[in-house]
Amino acid sequence: MKMPSKIVIIGASTGGPKQIENIIKSLYKLYDTTVIIAQHMAADFIPSFIKRLQEHGINPVTLASNNSVVEAGNIYICSGMTCIKKHGYELNFSVEPSKEHRYNPDINSIFKSIAPFAKEIKILGVILTGIGDDGVEGCKELSLMGASTITQDAQSAIVDGMPCRARKEILDIEVSDIEGIREKIKGFCS
Repeated sequence: MKMPSKIVIIGASTGGPKQIENIIKSLYKLYDTTVIIAQHMAADFIPSFIKRLQEHGINPVTLASNNSVVEAGNIYICSGMTCIKKHGYELNFSVEPSKEHRYNPDINSIFKSIAPFAKEIKILGVILTGIGDDGVEGCKELSLMGASTITQDAQSAIVDGMPCRARKEILDIEVSDIEGIREKIKGFCS
């Protein structure tokens, strides 16, 4: 079991599954990097989403489950209120159902929980297509803690709600089309 030295955290909503699939398909074998994905989706559809990602990529894709260890070389899909906590030298997922929240999963929760680790782990925060503003506050915290952040331009976002808010509210966020984001993630992971 190896703790990651780099984490890519991706938040997406409407239009995200296909874009995430293309990103996962493009990744080489992950060694010291973990990818964590918070894609708004009904809980019933998450298992088939994971299966599809497993079929299209070479890295293991699993559901982030309560108390499981965050391991390098893996891709995790969030559900409910997923957070990261540190226990000794390990990072662990904390997962609770999100009945009181508007979104499944809650992107802000996972982004905000990772922000404190930006001083010891290299982090890339990514906001993809989606309605609303979920993830923007968490991505802002990541940026303030020194993590790299990137979001989609208006042209490549299927729905420009979340990316638009990220571009307006996060001062030093990088802006790119989806191909540029995919290349940035690949470069970060290598």
